Amino acid sequence: MFHLVLGVCLAMAADQCGQVLLPQGDSATAQGCRTQAAQVADAWLAARPDLTGSAPECRANADLPALDLQQVAPGVHVHFGDSHQMEETPDGRIANLGVIIGRDAVAVIDAGVSRAQAQDLYVAIRRITDLPVRHLILTHMHPDHVLGAQVLSEAGARITAHHALPQALQARAAGYLDALVGLYPAPDWIGTQVVMPDDLVDDRRQIDLGDRSLLLRAWPAAHTDSDLTVLDRRTNTLFTGDLLFRDLTPVVDGSLLGWLEWLDSDPARGAGLIVPGHGPASESWAEASAPQAALLKALATATRQAIQDGLPLSQAVPAIANALQPMQNSWNSYPETVARNATAAYKELEWE
Repeated sequence: MFHLVLGVCLAMAADQCGQVLLPQGDSATAQGCRTQAAQVADAWLAARPDLTGSAPECRANADLPALDLQQVAPGVHVHFGDSHQMEETPDGRIANLGVIIGRDAVAVIDAGVSRAQAQDLYVAIRRITDLPVRHLILTHMHPDHVLGAQVLSEAGARITAHHALPQALQARAAGYLDALVGLYPAPDWIGTQVVMPDDLVDDRRQIDLGDRSLLLRAWPAAHTDSDLTVLDRRTNTLFTGDLLFRDLTPVVDGSLLGWLEWLDSDPARGAGLIVPGHGPASESWAEASAPQAALLKALATATRQAIQDGLPLSQAVPAIANALQPMQNSWNSYPETVARNATAAYKELEWE
């Protein structure tokens, strides 16, 4: 396969440049790619007046960078991200991303932190299948999971997400993009845009890939207010999104009580393999979830104690962090997250 690649720069900053891959220009042959290259590139740039472009190129799939995809079950592939907070990484590629291949089509679970990462994911998909990418499922609205969505949309995927995701993502979109630009060089973020889902899940929904179906389930507020899980029924592989963290310190951005309730509800019942939003996959729900459950329960206990002691928020946060100190060596990026979690927990539990 040959892909259409376009060099682009910011119109207002000609030294801020990178490359974009345009899936609409894909072709089985170099000549087929070249035939449509100018038309596809011109149309893409016309919709983005903030960018200027050079002459498009057609490059073989093997000559382009690609994410590492590991097959964890038949037809189920995962890219495992760097289990640290974005600020501690060179490119923000911290989330686990999934690819499920059916008889007729491909579904992708989460799109990564940028257009650049999603392009590398798309190249990797095309190395293992030429089936159409018809579905992109977003597990929640955090930037490391959603900012690459446009690439998969351009490849033909419909985007599906929790019913609360559009409002949450719209409210944070500008901040997410500003943070990306502030953290990383232009090749890692140029061309990245926020796109909204095509389809929303209120409770449960099934997606058919031909010989396998995926069960999508929307949950009440827990890690965020837009959490969605995906179960591949054929292999009983459960993608939890960030409802489950391993290695990386869990972040409370929805409801601590709701998250504890989710953990207690046996959400992985029947699953043979659990793929978390961060960290390694596991065949054991108890093994995978116990450290997170212990941390979140300790957070709730310490927060309630601080509130009972009459501490204001400014004093409660360091007191809670100090109470949780014995757990810090079990998690990556712990200092960067504990104060945030203490603040969120205090605000939620203050009026329970």
